[in-house]
Amino acid sequence: MSVRAKKHLGQHFLTDENIAKNIVEGLSYENYNNIMEVGPGMGVLTKYLLEKEQTIYLAEIDTESIDYLKKNYTKATEETFVGDFLKQDFNFINGDQIAIIGNFPYNISSQILFKIIDYYQLVPEMVGMFQKEVAERTAAVPRTKDYGILSVLVQAYYDVTYLFTVNENVFNPPPKVKSGVIRLTRNPKEGLAGNEVLFKQIVKAGFGQRRKKLSNSWKALNIPEALSNHEFLDKRAEELSVQDFIHITQLWKENM
Repeated sequence: MSVRAKKHLGQHFLTDENIAKNIVEGLSYENYNNIMEVGPGMGVLTKYLLEKEQTIYLAEIDTESIDYLKKNYTKATEETFVGDFLKQDFNFINGDQIAIIGNFPYNISSQILFKIIDYYQLVPEMVGMFQKEVAERTAAVPRTKDYGILSVLVQAYYDVTYLFTVNENVFNPPPKVKSGVIRLTRNPKEGLAGNEVLFKQIVKAGFGQRRKKLSNSWKALNIPEALSNHEFLDKRAEELSVQDFIHITQLWKENM
């Protein structure tokens, strides 16, 4: 028995065992007792995760995959499955820490990253495979074409490491694009506490018109008078580091 890959779920099942092992070994397995795999499919990562000492949870919405995993992995019990990752509130870990791993469905990859950011206090680490373009954007540095909203919002909470690229031919069915595996390691930047909503507004507005100077991009947010001559206003969003965005958010909040 095998599971039929479903296009509407963005399923592409990894078939290369060495790559699966490399993804699983990308986690550090320190400082947390729980791991959640997102979209386990037929268990190419799951079987290695179930050998670990941590408690493993599987976020899967495909009933065919769930049935397959239960039949093939005795450790995958009813309590192992937690449903839709994007609907998780993580109450079941009672405030404990949980790492995230997965060969993520491409159609919800950005949503997965934003979900992790929302719960960053509980998620110390993530290793995941994304569409290569998304992986590169997440890890991008200032003054590059890939640097944007996703880069800044993720890197405000996590250090991002691009681990390796995965070719199309190691999946069934093969996707039309290459994939990239990245690691997020929590490293909250100082100065964000209490400013998260404003920070997101400033970042999104800045990159909303990325070819324009920030004096124009931020105009709709009503730039505080005290910042009207700030040096950042003469720059474009892609020229600011993550720490620059955090700094301007602090000043903005103080002068609202």
